[in-house]
Amino acid sequence: MFAEPSIRRLPPFRCTTFALIALALMGQTSQAAGQLELIVVDTATGAPIPCRIHLTGPKKNVRNIPKTPFWHDHNAISGKVLLRLPNGNYEFLIERGLEYLWRKGHFTIENLADDSQRVELRRFVDMSAEGWYSGDLDVRRPAADVELLMLADDLHVAQVVSWTNDKSARGNKPPEEPLVCFDGNRCYHLLAGAIAKSGTEVLLFNLTDPLDPPAAGEYPPLAKFLLQARESADVWIDADRPYWWDLPVLIAAGQVDSIQVAGGNIRREETIKHESDGRPRDRLRYPDPWGNARWGQHIYYQLLEAGLRVPPTAGSGSGEAPNPIGYNRVYVRLDGEFSGEKWWEGLRAGRVFVTNGPLLKPSVNGQLPGHVFRGDEGSTIELEIGLTFSTRDPISYLEIVKNGQVEHSIPFAQYAKGGRLPDLKFDASGWFLVRAVTDLPNTYRFAMTGPYYVEIGGKPRISRAAVQFFIDWVYQRAAAIEIADPQQKREVLDWHRRARDFWRELLSRANAD
Repeated sequence: MFAEPSIRRLPPFRCTTFALIALALMGQTSQAAGQLELIVVDTATGAPIPCRIHLTGPKKNVRNIPKTPFWHDHNAISGKVLLRLPNGNYEFLIERGLEYLWRKGHFTIENLADDSQRVELRRFVDMSAEGWYSGDLDVRRPAADVELLMLADDLHVAQVVSWTNDKSARGNKPPEEPLVCFDGNRCYHLLAGAIAKSGTEVLLFNLTDPLDPPAAGEYPPLAKFLLQARESADVWIDADRPYWWDLPVLIAAGQVDSIQVAGGNIRREETIKHESDGRPRDRLRYPDPWGNARWGQHIYYQLLEAGLRVPPTAGSGSGEAPNPIGYNRVYVRLDGEFSGEKWWEGLRAGRVFVTNGPLLKPSVNGQLPGHVFRGDEGSTIELEIGLTFSTRDPISYLEIVKNGQVEHSIPFAQYAKGGRLPDLKFDASGWFLVRAVTDLPNTYRFAMTGPYYVEIGGKPRISRAAVQFFIDWVYQRAAAIEIADPQQKREVLDWHRRARDFWRELLSRANAD
């Protein structure tokens, strides 16, 4: 028997508000300041816990807390912090990743204020206890801060981008141990690299030494460099935007291991409104504010429609994008004890979901994402979708995406009453996934399982329309290449011809519209 889908019901959000009343001494000037010791504890243990704090001052301006890691509008603290502040009214938001309820509040500093305040954070789900471990594959913060940052946002795996082809770390001595593990089940890697070429950026993970990256621009070809990199190093290649111009060429060359469907373009307060240096979207079909994010998902779905099985990933871009570390994250399901090697094996197998809000625990006929359901020619496969939710963000609706189209869209209130998703039937090969979406007005907050696959008659689904989508893309990209040197241009165009041939051959094997 398969377990029925269930919902973890959360208590209503409550704002923690406290006022600090201090004695105003005679003769003290208006420039006097006070201090507050803030202690953030885990409700279950009562012990101080690392967390992230967004602190704003009397004029709603962001306050940076000295001697703690700061980025954009937030600090990471170890659990205790002494706030020395000018007089005035202050507001704060305290968070710890996606598995704790956030806390809001305000306080007042008056002349010579000196007090201590305790704030509790309550964990409402422990994903790692159920084998789900979170990762951020695009961290651009100082290496010295990474451990505290990971603890403050309850992150288990991080790739720290420390070299690029614009500003390389080649002149620096690489760390003796680029992989650092701590706290029992957390690891980060200090030698991730970012290579940006015309219209494309890829991230390289799990290296033991920095590579000698090519210069920006059209030449030398990125695909050639990545192919050579694989010959000399065990490297994982991640495309951090689905809409980069060279994606079809890199896919054809076998140089993409994963694709970020939730990258630094999706931000805590906004989603960017352009595809700078990438293939632009149809703005009528994909309007703002969610258009950029939904366009990236559409491209990812076209890859799945073309019969290619590439796992989805996520990265915050924290340090360049205004996000906190782990804002966009990918959860990977492991069996048994955590290890970095097992985490990457699970990612490659597609046992994942990506999110910047809702937390999903999917099970379809008892199987995890990435599973291939197989049947004989002429058979029908029936699938029961089980899904357990834990969320602090109000979900608007759930979608079952089948073969690139929304098969079912279920208002979350309706799902909450019935407690289950519709079953699926396949009488031909295909794929599907589940997506949960909120209705926040300014940004795209969602969760999406990795795809499940169905093979009937031993062949994956290959859609003619999806393959043609990438053939047209290759021609469009090749037509835009401008290189003055004839020999260099021929070399670059040769990779586009190879890509054209790859996609044409795939088109010849298409078995669906």
